[in-house]
Amino acid sequence: MVKYYSQAKLVNKDVERNENGGYLFLQQIYHKLKIDEICENINTKYSHKYDLNEIMKSLIYTRIIYPSSKLKSYELSASFIEKPNYNIDDLYRALDLINKEDDYIQAALYKNSLKYTKRNDKILFYDCTNFYFEIEEDDDFRKYGKSKENRPNPLVGMGLFMDGDGIPLAFSTFPGNTNEQITLKPLEKQIIKDFELSRFVVSTDAGLSSTTNRRFNDISDRAFITTQSLKQTKKFIKNWALDLSSGWRLPGSNKYYDISSFKRASEIDDSLINNTYYKERWIKENDIEQRIIVTFSPKYMFYQQKIRNEQVNRAIKVIERNPKTIETRNQNDPKRFIKSVAITEDGVVAEETHHHIDQSVIDKESVYDGLYAVCTNLEDDVEKIIEINKRRWQIEDLFRLMKTEFKSRPVYLSKEERIKAHFTTCFLAVTLFRFLEKKLNHKYTHSEIISTLRNYNFLNDNGDYIPTYKRTDITDYMHDTFGFRTDYEINSERNIKKIIAGTKKQ
Repeated sequence: MVKYYSQAKLVNKDVERNENGGYLFLQQIYHKLKIDEICENINTKYSHKYDLNEIMKSLIYTRIIYPSSKLKSYELSASFIEKPNYNIDDLYRALDLINKEDDYIQAALYKNSLKYTKRNDKILFYDCTNFYFEIEEDDDFRKYGKSKENRPNPLVGMGLFMDGDGIPLAFSTFPGNTNEQITLKPLEKQIIKDFELSRFVVSTDAGLSSTTNRRFNDISDRAFITTQSLKQTKKFIKNWALDLSSGWRLPGSNKYYDISSFKRASEIDDSLINNTYYKERWIKENDIEQRIIVTFSPKYMFYQQKIRNEQVNRAIKVIERNPKTIETRNQNDPKRFIKSVAITEDGVVAEETHHHIDQSVIDKESVYDGLYAVCTNLEDDVEKIIEINKRRWQIEDLFRLMKTEFKSRPVYLSKEERIKAHFTTCFLAVTLFRFLEKKLNHKYTHSEIISTLRNYNFLNDNGDYIPTYKRTDITDYMHDTFGFRTDYEINSERNIKKIIAGTKKQ
């Protein structure tokens, strides 16, 4: 293959020569999950001229590689090697259809995923988040509520189930002022019905763990594991949990330990710092037999002490520099350690308000340093229950990925149906990405993978493709894993077409 270039010849006008091929890795998984078939099945039910599959692909790929508004996503999708064959009006109409078929899409995706890979669906994690909208007034769907990001904007909430491997399973959306506790049961019922799942353990945090939710998972082949706030437990349980002198064991050992000395220590031997001690008992709350397991970690204790000391130092600076802001505070605000006194020791109203650090608040909080509690109706080994609960960080990571990397908010749509469809495409994008991470054996970070996909570009030289991306260990590994290579000095049009066809095989 010989190419001749001329310093006197101009390139063609209005022709985009830089094209992205990063989506090809996503496309292989997209077709393995048979999302194209899901879209085709929906197409056959309705009489419309656009191809839902083409639009769905673009929405998912751009959400991962070029996250932006729907209009901008449409424009940026033209930079892929395969160009879109629909218009922007088709895209907005497709959103209405995606929302209408959301239940089918989620159920079909799960069933298809079982044929693609093994799913760890015996352990399910549930959590909620919310997304803000930059509008001045709320409506029936976008409601003022408590923002996870402390935003003063109307919100839409999302409840998400994740499997034991960190891959999304199902989701729902709801008005931003909805009590999150009531969102678990309807979505779980949907999973039982549409996904044909019945035997699983549901793990939630304390805020979502209502008596109703525990009771719902205390029947048949279902069970629950939930974090438990020691501060909000009954007095006899709290006294038992805070007694560090007796009842504590190490997993796998029958020996009991007195760990009260840890609370007084400024340093702990390296051989002990990573230990996790526990104590347990069965209790009956609201007619539900459940087991409370309390753990103590010296390492976690020092971490909490460090965070609190930093907050106290920040509170001292507030007193010294800007005492006028002291009245604005919340439960995690460093200003909670500040006590304001506006009377003298004789009970007379003082001319000035004096501020100081309230040691009693520090003392009350420090009692719980290093302690963590869960409740469950399982009789499994403590190690297994603790290990399951430790994986809760993955669902928080999912929300972070969706919001930060995929820029799922703010949302520039106003119709409720289209807003819901937007979150369906975000759900599909994060699910696809999780399968990509799994295929890559979790060797690389979110940002490393996304950056690689985004920079996986070519110069289109009259149908032949010259890589302009940097060849790295990541691209080498991705090529080896996915079974194609493009890191040659030049790729023929025929070879690229062959690769594209290969990514669409199921």
